Amino acid sequence: MGPSPAEIVRTLVAGRLPGLVHLAHRPGPYHVRHATDPEGQVLMLVPVVSDLAAELDPGADDDVAVVLDVLDLPPAPGAPSLGRAWISGWAAPLRGADARRGAADFAAVDPTGDLLDVGTRFRLHRFEVVEARLEGADSVRRVDPGEYAAAEPDPLHAIEAELLADLTDHHADQVAGYLRRQLGLADGGTDTAPRVVRIDRYGLVVSYGRPGARRRARLAFPHPVADHAELARLLHPMLCPHAGAGERSR
Repeated sequence: MGPSPAEIVRTLVAGRLPGLVHLAHRPGPYHVRHATDPEGQVLMLVPVVSDLAAELDPGADDDVAVVLDVLDLPPAPGAPSLGRAWISGWAAPLRGADARRGAADFAAVDPTGDLLDVGTRFRLHRFEVVEARLEGADSVRRVDPGEYAAAEPDPLHAIEAELLADLTDHHADQVAGYLRRQLGLADGGTDTAPRVVRIDRYGLVVSYGRPGARRRARLAFPHPVADHAELARLLHPMLCPHAGAGERSR
């Protein structure tokens, strides 16, 4: 089992990756700093003096149709991309108490000091997602807005690159041995060592096989992990295969 399209879109647009905004009947796209609140609504932090602010026209009564475009950045060489998320809605500026609540939600994802200047140098805009799509290498899948709102961003995505680097730099032999056992692979031969190329709350994506003919497989966790601490407990037998035997012998 892996993440659903709705979960992937929520993960990609959460605010950890760069985003582009396209505005209906306006030039662009524009780079934008964004985050999502707990309901999945998009918050955009826009400098008051900018082309994007001018196009959003915060003084107008009508909301502006926008599309947020976020491309996944694979965390390591050879890692597959999760795809590209496209979500659209009608953006409106936040003021007063709404702006303060929006700033708090933004800070939970990205605690930038610029949030202290919301209302002076910066303005927050928010839009509820009315359409969502996930674009892969050879397909585009529509995501129901209700499923998108109900999904949760993957709790490991923000630290995935660090996790992969740690496995490679400090536990390469243990990981390779564990993966060979799980995949039923022979040791040595012409195959290069299997390695983990992606981690999410549902499991590991593994690359294995000969150079130039690599294959991928997913190894599922017993259950989705809630955070880094739970992941560490699950990975402990893989990284320290003799720890359990040593503890039982004492």
